[in-house]
Parts: sequence; C-alpha cells; structure tokens
Amino acid sequence: MRTIRMEEMSWPDVRAAIAAGFSTAVVAVGSTEQHGPHLPTMTDTRIGDATAHRFALKLGNALQARTIPVGVSEHHLAFGATISLKPETLKLIVRDYVDSLVRDGFRRIIFLPSHGGNFGPLAEAIADARQAHPEVEIAGYTNLLGVTGFLQRTAADLGISEEACGAHAGDDETSMMMALEPDLVVPGRFEPGYLGPLGEDEVRVIFAEGMPALTENGVLGDPRNATAEKGEVYLERLASFLVEQVR
Repeated sequence: MRTIRMEEMSWPDVRAAIAAGFSTAVVAVGSTEQHGPHLPTMTDTRIGDATAHRFALKLGNALQARTIPVGVSEHHLAFGATISLKPETLKLIVRDYVDSLVRDGFRRIIFLPSHGGNFGPLAEAIADARQAHPEVEIAGYTNLLGVTGFLQRTAADLGISEEACGAHAGDDETSMMMALEPDLVVPGRFEPGYLGPLGEDEVRVIFAEGMPALTENGVLGDPRNATAEKGEVYLERLASFLVEQVR
C-alpha cells in the first residue's frame, strides 16, 4: 500500500485494506494549546500524529485514522492561544469515532493520547466503548505518568535531566518538533520553565489551578539543549514503548 493514513486513501482502498487483514485502526488524540513561547499550538497533535504513524507501522496490519486535533486543555486557557473541549465533549467524539470505525469493519481500535488532559477522559471513553461494542477490541495507553516517566528515562540516556526533559515544551517535545517541524520552532525564545518535580501532586495542581500555578511561561522543563537528532530518538523509542504496552 502507498499509505496507511486513512485520510489519504479512497473508500475502496480502505475497504480493500480491511479485507486484506488491516483490521486495526490507530487514533492519536492531540490538542491545540499553548506550548510556551517557542512551540506552535499544534505541538501535541503533530507529535501524536507522528507517534501514531510509527506505532501503526510497528504494530503491523493497521491503518491510521485521522488524528483528533483538539483536546481537554482548560488548564492552559490562561495563556491564550488554546482551544479546549469539555471532557464530555471529547468522550462523545471518541464514541463517534468508535461507532464509525466499527461500522467500517475494524476489529481492533487503539487510541493514543498525546496531551495530558486527554488521558483521564479517554480512559472513561474506552471503557464506555467496550461496553457498547463487546465484539471489538478497544484499547489505549492512558497512563499519563507512565508516558512522562518513559520520556524522562529516555532523556537520561541522552544526557538530559528529568527536570529539563519536563512534560510540556521541555527538551523532549521541543526536540521532537525540531525533528518534525523545524520551521515552526523558534530557538531564539528557548527559555526554561518549571524545573521542579512532576508527580501526581503536581499534576493535580495543574488540572485544578491551571498551568500558571507552576509555570509563568507555559513551559515544564528546559528546551535550551533540544536537537532534532534527539527528537528522532524520542519519537522512535516512544512508538516502540507504546507498542509494547498495548500488546
């Protein structure tokens, strides 16, 4: 096949692929939100789309459905340049995705969130979808700290501290965007943000009080040593990690 991206395929091509055994659909769930002064608002969506593409290729016999580009981002609204869905809205979108993909004939549907605010609502939506479609395998990786922890361990292998890696517009996301969309990254604006611990307590503060409770510039981490070469490592390892977890 020329592509596994469903938006680039005609309906006969999608139908033929499913008949040939490509019965898994992979869906990234991104966001449109501030990412510090140096990254575009489509960062989570772009990284999620690229990760889902690599994931689908590694998994095999899978097509990539259109990435969901807006997520639950209320905790970023104070900075502006953010479009947020209510949790119940995202759950309805996921429900409609599942209903459509099941009707297409997919027997397995995998959701991959690439934005922190999506993990909780997506876990609930997956549970609901399993009840609605018990004949279809519906899965996703919805452990937020599991993803951030993995990326921080990858950063350590690359000589970057957990604090600098961060979890939002730090070394990891900035490096990945330098690899994917270098023209949209503004190195002249690289500056560190919050460099403290990032565990369950800090996540609760962010969701309850908003990002400004921890960071003045919208950054969790330090992007100043980011490189496109490291971005490729982050992307490749993240896709492999997610395949291992979902399998």
